[in-house]
Amino acid sequence: MKVDTRIPFGKIDRVPRLIKDFVEGKIEGFSHLIFNKKNILPALLRKEESFSHKTRTLLCRALEKQYRGYSLDSSQEENLELLRDAKTFTVVTGHQPNLFTGPVFFIYKILQTIKTADHLKKRYPDYSFVPVFWMATEDHDFEEINHFWTENHRYELGGASGGAVGKILVQEDYFISAFEKEFQDCIYGTELIEWMKEAYKKGNSLSEAIRKLTQRIFSRYGLLCLDGDDVLLKAEMKSVFRDEIFSCTLKKTTGNTREFIKKAYHKVQVQPREINLFYLTDTRDRIVFDGVQFSVLDKEIFFTQEEILEILEKHPEKFSPNVLMRPVFQESVLPNIAYVGGNAEIMYWLELKEYFAYLRLPFPLLIPRNSLLFLEEKTFKKIDKLHLRISDFFGNFADIITDILLENHPLKDEINDKKRLIRRAFEDLKTQAALTDITFRNLVEAEEKRQLKSFCKMQKRLLRAERIKQKELVERVENLFYAVHPKKNWQERSLNFSVFYSNYGTDWLAHVYRIIDVENSELAVVEI
Repeated sequence: MKVDTRIPFGKIDRVPRLIKDFVEGKIEGFSHLIFNKKNILPALLRKEESFSHKTRTLLCRALEKQYRGYSLDSSQEENLELLRDAKTFTVVTGHQPNLFTGPVFFIYKILQTIKTADHLKKRYPDYSFVPVFWMATEDHDFEEINHFWTENHRYELGGASGGAVGKILVQEDYFISAFEKEFQDCIYGTELIEWMKEAYKKGNSLSEAIRKLTQRIFSRYGLLCLDGDDVLLKAEMKSVFRDEIFSCTLKKTTGNTREFIKKAYHKVQVQPREINLFYLTDTRDRIVFDGVQFSVLDKEIFFTQEEILEILEKHPEKFSPNVLMRPVFQESVLPNIAYVGGNAEIMYWLELKEYFAYLRLPFPLLIPRNSLLFLEEKTFKKIDKLHLRISDFFGNFADIITDILLENHPLKDEINDKKRLIRRAFEDLKTQAALTDITFRNLVEAEEKRQLKSFCKMQKRLLRAERIKQKELVERVENLFYAVHPKKNWQERSLNFSVFYSNYGTDWLAHVYRIIDVENSELAVVEI
């Protein structure tokens, strides 16, 4: 395997402008959150000063409890011990417990987290760094996590939705036999099948399943998994949850930042609720307040102020943070200095800067995870044969088709030349017309638009004719697009890791680790 191309996020159309501006330091007031040499040591010092010995001890207790019954790699045991020390910090990523890890970017973001921790160890030898995977087991969107795709099949897990997905138990395993048929003849297929059978044994929860899988895949790297759905950890959040319930502070403190993001980028990734907490029963439902009493949405559950306070004090595990409150929970219980996330994650983290400041909680450095694309040698050859670059497939695909069909076509240059002549001719005419009468200028502008529109129609008709004439060429280009974008999406969001691991095993993991650049946000295109 070798890297063919590295494309910076700044040159990819589909990467949100907010992410591009963030990594390039163009957003005023946010540059201190970028992962770079200038910001790392200040982040370490902020966290070292604020993270208490009490919380560190509690974290270690929670990890030891959650790993009870597991055989740990020596690197994991070492990291557990290091976490007791005040000079040890974490690098974190997180994800829901998707079926068999879900899309392959699950693997990429964890390996980048591991490599970032290793990078920091070398750069700051006076400190220790531990990679942590935050298991987002309390999410309740089961339809989002109950399936995965290979190149030829969709695998799905049945079950009831509405509750915390980590608590859902495996009740049927028909998908395993189908998976076995697909991969039994692959070089590392037997290993994958054994992992799946172990993780998704009937009666296992999805939380247990994803921990068993991450243990199989990443234990040698020293990765530690932490499930936030833990009474020990939630007890640390009582004061924050209380403030949110009675003061709705998250929404209030993030208003200015959200307004700025909306004005500058036309979209806010996640809009906060009045109260950004759920209540856990057999399902996970929002806590709401009608001005008189608290209740659980869609449930016949009601609380007075005194009652909800008493439950929070005695049973903090019944309260579940939503997507915006979860970063606060995570950063409160971990000695964390950096978070590795997808673009959507980073965008909603950015909304929270002022809320963190209100809580006097250090905000971590934010790292948009790398993207990877693995293509066969024959695909690269086909792209070269058409005189295209891989980066072309991450721009406007319609423009690619147009350029190929009309390449060297005499009418293409003729039409463009005529359009340029029209613009040039009307420019002087509009200037003179404005001196005569504004309505006359308007007439001239309208005539310019009419003539240009006629040439645009000619161009479209020409393109349509060439699409029919060169149908075979269009199909070749479209097939290449689907090779790069299976299911019309980025490969990393479409395919499961088993597609690659089945043929290359742990060597593939090692290559991904090697390829990832922890200091740059980019797409690496790899020949496999």
